[in-house]
Amino acid sequence: MSTIPVMIPWLGEEEAEAAAAAVRSGWVAQGPRVAEFEQAFAASVGAEHAVAVSSCTAALHLALIGAGVGPGDEVVVPSLSFIATANAVTYVGATPVFADVDAATGNLTAATVAPLLTERTRAVIAVDQGGVPVDLEAIQELAEPLGITVVEDAACGAGSTYRGRPVGAAAEIAAYSFHPRKLLTTGEGGMVTCRDGELAARLRRLREHGMSVSAADRHAAAGGASVVETYDEIGFNHRMTDIQAAIGLVQLRKLPAMVARRRELAARYRELLGDLAGGLVADPEHGTGNFQACWLLLPEDAPDRTVVLARLAERGVSARRGIMAAHLETPYKGTARVPLPATELITGRSLILPLFHTLTEQQQDRVVAALRDAVG
Repeated sequence: MSTIPVMIPWLGEEEAEAAAAAVRSGWVAQGPRVAEFEQAFAASVGAEHAVAVSSCTAALHLALIGAGVGPGDEVVVPSLSFIATANAVTYVGATPVFADVDAATGNLTAATVAPLLTERTRAVIAVDQGGVPVDLEAIQELAEPLGITVVEDAACGAGSTYRGRPVGAAAEIAAYSFHPRKLLTTGEGGMVTCRDGELAARLRRLREHGMSVSAADRHAAAGGASVVETYDEIGFNHRMTDIQAAIGLVQLRKLPAMVARRRELAARYRELLGDLAGGLVADPEHGTGNFQACWLLLPEDAPDRTVVLARLAERGVSARRGIMAAHLETPYKGTARVPLPATELITGRSLILPLFHTLTEQQQDRVVAALRDAVG
């Protein structure tokens, strides 16, 4: 019996041919395809500017630098997020301050953020957890009058909507991931979007060691050998390659179909598992999710989650533990300033079910039967 994986990227011959064309072109580093991908992605999510980078972690890193966050500052973040959210704050010398989340959505709210704001708070990172759109405007209305920048961590959010617009469209700065666990993948990769053209230009310099003129622009310029770049601030190597961007352009065209199929499968999971007391993640009132992670809260009387995962594996179903809580991991253990009950409930009892574009109803029936057997 073949194992049903938790995720399979929807990649095919079109992506393979696009990558091969980039290789054949002789331009494989950051170049014209990256610029094309940036323009297409910005148009797709309703952003003024988009800057392609090597990962969402790099995107968050640059977003915080762009927001002026540095040593001595505090940034409010959810603990219920991949550890990269908190790590990016640490990279710039600031302190991550963990806030609790809404138990239904897994996201920060204005009410969970407000008690943690201090004179040292410079930013809030609001995550669209598992593709569920965060109520960004409520957090912006709280933070922005205080001079606090709200960065949207839309790592999981491509294809989700918030108040009728693509996730990230309402953000001053947003960061996206193209890791293979996300809907739209370039293998590794990320994107920063922003409203400010000067900020976008600075982030493009910072992703390429702080160069005043990019390598692509130098090569494209007439008499390019005479173009001498300068380095006016310390930058980083956060570049995306043209090979990745070529794949991303194909993936971006497929994104609407990916979202539609995942929402269809999630609705079927809800129909088949609706009687389980814990409940399946659902759309909030303010938007629609892409179901990047289809997580289920196990019933209170269910066996320990480790037991459930082992039983599923025995039946050929690969599930995953729920979303991690950074404040329980070694680097951040003991740093939470307030109790985080919803975070600890979700991280302790949630389970991520298999969900991918090519999942069949027969496979989904196997997952449901295995889960019912595992839960007892």
